[in-house]
Amino acid sequence: MAVTLGIPTVHPAPGQAPSTDGRPDTDALIDRFGRVARDLRISVTEKCSLRCTYCMPAEGLPAIAREDLLTPAEIGRLARIAAERFGVSDVRLTGGEPLVRKEIVEIVAAVRAAAPEASLSMTTNAISLDTKVDALVAAGLDRVNISLDSVDRDHFAELTRRDRLPAVLAGISAALAAGLAPVKLNAVLMPETLRGARDLLAFAVEHGCHLRFIEQMPLDADKQWARDRMVTATTLLDELGTRFALTPVGRDDPSAPAEEWLVDGGPQTVGIIASVTRSFCGACDRTRLTAEGTVRSCLFGDQEVDLRGLLRGGSDDDAIARTWQAAMWAKPWAHGFDDGAPDPETFAPTARSMGAIGG
Repeated sequence: MAVTLGIPTVHPAPGQAPSTDGRPDTDALIDRFGRVARDLRISVTEKCSLRCTYCMPAEGLPAIAREDLLTPAEIGRLARIAAERFGVSDVRLTGGEPLVRKEIVEIVAAVRAAAPEASLSMTTNAISLDTKVDALVAAGLDRVNISLDSVDRDHFAELTRRDRLPAVLAGISAALAAGLAPVKLNAVLMPETLRGARDLLAFAVEHGCHLRFIEQMPLDADKQWARDRMVTATTLLDELGTRFALTPVGRDDPSAPAEEWLVDGGPQTVGIIASVTRSFCGACDRTRLTAEGTVRSCLFGDQEVDLRGLLRGGSDDDAIARTWQAAMWAKPWAHGFDDGAPDPETFAPTARSMGAIGG
């Protein structure tokens, strides 16, 4: 075991994988609790054009050496293994900010070629999307999730430490024009964002976007998260309810993290991902790859298993698949802070922030 940036990383020997004792004989990415991963998140960079207070420090994250990043071909190979071996049906590219990676169009094309039947999306802040969207769509991108916490320019600059709201709005317009439907907007719930929540929902309804609010998790780089100051889903519903009539909608997919409400009778909806107060760990179907090529089975589990070394060491697909399966077999049941204050025995803030992990 080696330690990088404070992260315990398991480096299997060529052709070997961590123990899978008791694992059923199946090609699926299954864990000890019977959950099967069908949703793959791939981080492609730690860099970002914004400095959102809940995600990155003001100076940005420690740089990853270019040679340590997975190449487009390596990302494509892992996507192919995920789709062909494991039946992964959803792939999302994340960061950092994926659009700052110079090879992002090449990466999209590599993933599309590797997983032609999978849904392929990207989480982005939409800065420069207006200039790249046509190439991304041509390469095979299906849709985008755009991070947007405020439609007030001064408030946006305060939250992101950058005055870039016009660029984000241009990217949203470009995504809509390019047909990347549904265009989803993600907003992180904090005391600083609650005051603009009603205007943000009005913007989403006006432009036909699907807005989802996400309870803030303790993944901020500045380690300022505190349970007693977080804004809950209940508080948000009370705030939105002063302007909109919200009607709950049943959840068709138990693995979908968002609970949905019709806005003023529909057809537009608003979603809330209550990551902290209404845990959905029991239905989690995700597996994550960091930009350096490690498997992270749980957003809050700091152990990572290295696949990049196997890719570059000449291992075949079988060895890589076994290692990936073993990493997912060890996935914990839950993040351990959904029933109140974090229990120090089961939960501690992660060594990496969200920007370094990739959502």
